Amino acid sequence: MATAGGTGTVAGGGRPPEPPNILFILADDLGWADLGCYGSTEIRTPNLDRLAGEGLLFRHGYACSPWCSSTRIGLYTGRYPTRLQAGLEEPLTTRAEGNGIPADQPTLSSLLLAAGYETAMFGKWHCGWLPWYSPLRIGFQSFYGNFDGAIDYFEHLNTTGEADLYEGETPVEEAGYYTSLISDRAAEFVAADRTGPFYVQLNYTAPHWPWEGPGDRDVGAEIRRRFSRQSVPTPLIHPDEGSLAKYAELVQEMDAGIGRVLAALAEAGRAEQTIVVFTSDNGGERWSKNWPLVGEKGDLAEGGIRVPLILRWPAAVAGGQVTDEPVHTLDLTAMLLDAGGTAPDEGYPLDGVNLLPWLVDGVDFPEHDLFWRTSNQGALRRGRYKYLFDRRDRSVLGNWPRRPGPFHLLYDVTVDGREQADIADHHPELLDDLRTTWTRIDAELLTFPPEHPGVPATTAEHSEPD
Repeated sequence: MATAGGTGTVAGGGRPPEPPNILFILADDLGWADLGCYGSTEIRTPNLDRLAGEGLLFRHGYACSPWCSSTRIGLYTGRYPTRLQAGLEEPLTTRAEGNGIPADQPTLSSLLLAAGYETAMFGKWHCGWLPWYSPLRIGFQSFYGNFDGAIDYFEHLNTTGEADLYEGETPVEEAGYYTSLISDRAAEFVAADRTGPFYVQLNYTAPHWPWEGPGDRDVGAEIRRRFSRQSVPTPLIHPDEGSLAKYAELVQEMDAGIGRVLAALAEAGRAEQTIVVFTSDNGGERWSKNWPLVGEKGDLAEGGIRVPLILRWPAAVAGGQVTDEPVHTLDLTAMLLDAGGTAPDEGYPLDGVNLLPWLVDGVDFPEHDLFWRTSNQGALRRGRYKYLFDRRDRSVLGNWPRRPGPFHLLYDVTVDGREQADIADHHPELLDDLRTTWTRIDAELLTFPPEHPGVPATTAEHSEPD
């Protein structure tokens, strides 16, 4: 692969005259190094590796949150997740009115629908529950998938043990491995005859727990039995099972499903004019490979937010490219709206930056800050530097000595992805500037309540990095 030019440009071919199809594929808890094209030597992902070779691979692609539901909220709204109440949960578990994406919120799907796109979602929603929220209420014309944050791959039970497979807003029963079911439905959709462009959101639950490969139907049956004996904590967490080899099965089955969808797209003659994006909702956990990054899902260290990100658009972006420019989920939303020939609602300005001119028009990369916030951490990346605000206790070496937060740390993540060398004392003015910027953005967002389980008890009174 060729590295993008030193000026920050990529090899683009200009904007095609017709709006492209959009296929956005989202994995669930995939680690940064879990694909062959990102260095995995244990997991075989030929289809995603081929996609990367035909497109643009981001080595510094980020999720806008280290939690699954809030990243999805960010993707669909194009705004910081904690502009909505549902974004404060880590992850979203409260099934109540007020905790989801409201129907009057402009979204990627509703804006593209209004611009003439046919829209569909297959797979995990996790942005609110019926009877208040669903994909059909934010601009998706069709939906086949699950509402909760996790589902058993065979039994199709959610974290509370309830059946969670829907066609639209109607419960359905269908036998099969969930990864395969949604892959086949997506492949069928992209192959069907239609006259206008489409936007497909394909949301895998793989490789999220439970640890069930395509041959583990008996494991699903055992998890169903466990629900009858104990439902809290949910048996789907599956803490006594799993392995590196089993995790590889989940990723490889997802890759195979993606291969079928991409093959259907090609056979229909639509690959050239389709933007395909592949990424993950957050970093990996438990069995994933994040090396050399530290941290995992739920953490604003690199391993919790830096994720695989691949973009392919043969009609407009040359393949075989790699870039180190930092982007995250909200930038993708802004880019796709522009590519689709529409614009954000003026009453709901986007928090991301439009990447399209950089991708297709040969202009320099739009330098911009990337912002994150959780109940106990904050982060801001500017260029090569990342400010990390941490309210939690930290240790100097191993578990000794432990010191209470808050901490204000500065890393050069282009050379220190493991975030071990705190260089704050070397750049005090930069640190102050990044802290000030983070605090300004934080003040615009909803406040985490002091009783939030993620807020450290000793620092619950702190709402900003003071």
